[in-house]
Amino acid sequence: MFKEAVYHQSFPPYLYGLNEQRIAVRLRAKKGDLQECHFYYGDRYAPVNPVPMRRLPMTKITTDLLFDYFELELDLEYKRICYYFWLFDGVESIYYYGDDFATVIPEDRNKYFHLPYLRREEIYQPPVWAREAIIYQIFPDSFATGWRELIQCPKALSNHTGAESYARFGGNLRGIIANLPYLADLGVNCLYLTPIFTATSYHKYDTADYFTIDPCFGDTETLKELVQQAHDRGIKIILDGVFNHCGPYFFAFQDVLVKGEKSPYRNWFYQLNFPVRYGDPPNYEAFAYVKSMPKLNTSDPELRRYLMTVGTYWIKEVGIDGWRLDVANEIEHSFWKEFRQAVKAVNPEALLIGEVWGDAQPWLLGDEFDSTMNYRFAELCRAFFAENAIGVDEFDARFQHLLMRYMRPVTNLQMNLLDSHDVPRFLSWCRGDQRRYQLAVLFQMTVPGIPSVFYGDEAGLTGLEEREYRPPMRWDGADGTLTAFYRRVIGLRRRLSVLKSGIYRSFLLDKAKNVYGFIRENGVERVYVLINNGEERQTVEVPATGQEKITDLLTGKEYTPDGSMVKLELPPVSGVVLL
Repeated sequence: MFKEAVYHQSFPPYLYGLNEQRIAVRLRAKKGDLQECHFYYGDRYAPVNPVPMRRLPMTKITTDLLFDYFELELDLEYKRICYYFWLFDGVESIYYYGDDFATVIPEDRNKYFHLPYLRREEIYQPPVWAREAIIYQIFPDSFATGWRELIQCPKALSNHTGAESYARFGGNLRGIIANLPYLADLGVNCLYLTPIFTATSYHKYDTADYFTIDPCFGDTETLKELVQQAHDRGIKIILDGVFNHCGPYFFAFQDVLVKGEKSPYRNWFYQLNFPVRYGDPPNYEAFAYVKSMPKLNTSDPELRRYLMTVGTYWIKEVGIDGWRLDVANEIEHSFWKEFRQAVKAVNPEALLIGEVWGDAQPWLLGDEFDSTMNYRFAELCRAFFAENAIGVDEFDARFQHLLMRYMRPVTNLQMNLLDSHDVPRFLSWCRGDQRRYQLAVLFQMTVPGIPSVFYGDEAGLTGLEEREYRPPMRWDGADGTLTAFYRRVIGLRRRLSVLKSGIYRSFLLDKAKNVYGFIRENGVERVYVLINNGEERQTVEVPATGQEKITDLLTGKEYTPDGSMVKLELPPVSGVVLL
């Protein structure tokens, strides 16, 4: 037995509460090593010794490149438990308790793993609406000025900070309002807007005033109108919060430029050297060494109070539904814990999404963010669908690893994106091959997580460099076959609850044919998704016990089972969704 690969910890994602009675337990072991894994648990405060223990078998739920994962969910009759595992590899059996191994379990319960108390405050409760969410990310400057149009108007407008706000294309909030019918028809139900607060750059990540809307985009009343009209259509609004750094015209930074060490705001910045020199390179900490983005010292109590007020103000003032939080992993955890408490006190259903490009487990324990931008998902889809660089076995193993990174309620809320304002367009990775692009979109819309569409993805926008992948919206392309495909697969996602919260299980990995199949099921519905990622037509068989007909939800085509199986043909680079 490979004991060095066996792993469990008494906190998420290996132990967590699903509600006040039910918990999920997970254990990791070397791939292919264990034949059986059993969970023993008992009352931590049982009045007798040894503690009476109950035994339950655990199920191997998935496998990644290196490990198997065993899991079970159970209702507890106790709020406090001690527990351990019994492992069997076909030859050796052993107990695993408190990071120790033994052939005979000790009687001392203090040596076991413990759930000290199943507290309701520590049970992660995701926003209910977010389980249904399909995000559409808008870069306001590039989107629209009116109904299905963007009249390009580069401009520089004076703002109240004494600086000028710059627009590259001229899109604005009024243009988003005008196109809410289009977005509702597309099927999305949550808009994420990149920064809209007063700033000097076209991208607005150099905030000058957190309490006003940039004049290039509109004003507070326009934002209120957008939120109200979006809500009337069942669409939520998330804004971009840039709290890691500010812009050069932020009043506190202007004050330290003038007053130096005498400025009452000198501690609002992470590391200033006096006299502060606004130049290249800056002599102060800044995001990515960019002088126009001085880093904020979010541990300063006064700045914290200011930013907490920002976080709650826009929820109270205009009714936004949450925040996407920029450069979240460069801000200390205590800030985000306090930010979550402040925001959730105003609106418990507010959604908090952090920008964390790698493994975000420390931020997703239930006390900071609800979700993070899942760039690892985008990277994996690029390797498999766009570049055809990995086979179905590696693709499945790497995706299963993504599913095991967090507790399941968090995994179901990961912001699964193919591209964004910070990376090349996925269609460009596909070298313009819409078949491969649509296959990736099909996968995105049918797996666990919140799908995210970057504006214009549905219209075929491309671009590899920053100035290319933030282009004007192609409204003339918003009626094509790609847009129709988006409507169809988003419609499936919206209609079938199993695609939003069902268990994910792969069932077909045919490396020779480059065919991949997985199941989503929830006890009521079961959906099979088949993907042919190769350039050859393939014949595939799917279990169909007890079924008279099986329907492909993408085309409406019906298949009649032959005995316990249904046989179907998959054209090159294509997929089906079978109910």
